[in-house]
Amino acid sequence: MKRISTSIILLFTAAAIFPSPKPNGNAAPPQIFSLTSTQDLVLIGTKAVATTYKGRRAVRINEDLESRSKIGSEIALVKGTDFTNGTIEAEVSGAPAAGADAGARGFVGIAFRVKEKGSKYECFYLRPTNGRADDQLRRNHSTQYISSPDYPWERLRKENPGVYESYVDLEPGVWTNIKIVVHGVHAQLYVNGASQPSLIVNDLKLGESRGQIALWIGDGTEAYFSNLKITPAPAAAAKIP
Repeated sequence: MKRISTSIILLFTAAAIFPSPKPNGNAAPPQIFSLTSTQDLVLIGTKAVATTYKGRRAVRINEDLESRSKIGSEIALVKGTDFTNGTIEAEVSGAPAAGADAGARGFVGIAFRVKEKGSKYECFYLRPTNGRADDQLRRNHSTQYISSPDYPWERLRKENPGVYESYVDLEPGVWTNIKIVVHGVHAQLYVNGASQPSLIVNDLKLGESRGQIALWIGDGTEAYFSNLKITPAPAAAAKIP
């Protein structure tokens, strides 16, 4: 009897020291898209093909000039996504496409809270050829936030120079990990596993909204995307500081 009592006491002591994990605020499980085929994508102003790029299965996205001229967006909507707050992670690679003009930078990124078939969205993207440019000002334009359609990069740069873009070390055509953390009107962009964000936005222009996730490219770009992971925030998640 003494041995049983002692065992019960030890169990209670262990439970007090190592309590069971608390539920994660009723958060939905992550959505994972390997992006090894195009079946999960709805193409808007783009064309896509499944391929292998630098040893990794991926989808290649290029602009579709004919449809882009009618639509004005260059995205690939990810089916079954409905995002408000949380974390978006992906592996991306961008470089100027063959025949692109001198202003091409290999623009590649992720759009979120996409509405009305791509007519409105928030977006973080990279300009890979800027990351190691010889000109410091150009380096300072390596990452960018935009909000379509009312806040393209030109307007943001003119009205708030240096606020919605920043420097980060990048190379064109190289696999790059990006992570976007969103809560309310706040968002942060992390690049290549950095512990600190490369770009912070505290006034998302569409306000507190929701919508789909999309793969995003800019003019004259050949981009690759792989391993998209979308993790919704718990209902009681703390606000981004």
